Amino acid sequence: MPEVKKIALVTGGSRGLGRSTVEALARRGVSSIFTYHANEAAADAVVASVERIGARAEGLQLDTGDAHTFSFFANQIQRVLSEWGAERFDYLINMAGTSHSGLFGEVTEEDLDAAYRIHVKGPFFLTQELLPLIADGGRIVNISSGLTRFSYPGRIAYASMKGAVEVMTRYMAKELGPRGIAVNTVAPGAIQTDFSGGVVRDNPDVARHIAEVTALGRPGLPDDIGPMIASLLSEDNRWVNAQRIEVSGGQTI
Repeated sequence: MPEVKKIALVTGGSRGLGRSTVEALARRGVSSIFTYHANEAAADAVVASVERIGARAEGLQLDTGDAHTFSFFANQIQRVLSEWGAERFDYLINMAGTSHSGLFGEVTEEDLDAAYRIHVKGPFFLTQELLPLIADGGRIVNISSGLTRFSYPGRIAYASMKGAVEVMTRYMAKELGPRGIAVNTVAPGAIQTDFSGGVVRDNPDVARHIAEVTALGRPGLPDDIGPMIASLLSEDNRWVNAQRIEVSGGQTI
């Protein structure tokens, strides 16, 4: 098996932007532990892809909306680290998430609570649980959205949670600074994945609109995001901290 040097933990790493991130890290020699929600076959495909690149990967099942499972998950992480001959991992990317569509007058309490559990409470308490396993001098990336800067009707619940993630990131950076841990937010624009039912990827009218309002003239692709995150985690960007970095091709500027 390949030698393990740096290790990342990527939630939601079995598909879309998470898979792109895991693979981009592998090309830089970083092995990954990643999570999937239900599709074990997709996770196995990512492991095989990473191994072909020449790194190691392991997929673990996790519902990031269920904080009661995080202690058990941390034990699983310790097991994998031990198998890989490591005590700590270097990078945490809080990528996992779900979409939500609904106008302000339509959003229910259950909708808002679900968005909160997955996008705010989940990353908050998962990161807290994993702090003893993150190496000093490591890095954390939290995922936000371009929707915290520009507004589309029907995205109020999702975007509000991502706004909270951006504030949380700055506080994490402040409090974890003494350990040398940098914490940043990456905010993708509209990306052609299966997110939101694949609306940007599969609806020509939506894709055309995004292209028209984006300076670089097209919707984003997963590989516009994953390599950027891998680059952000490299030593070249060691002095970048507490920042919101939008990766949208210049959408709605």
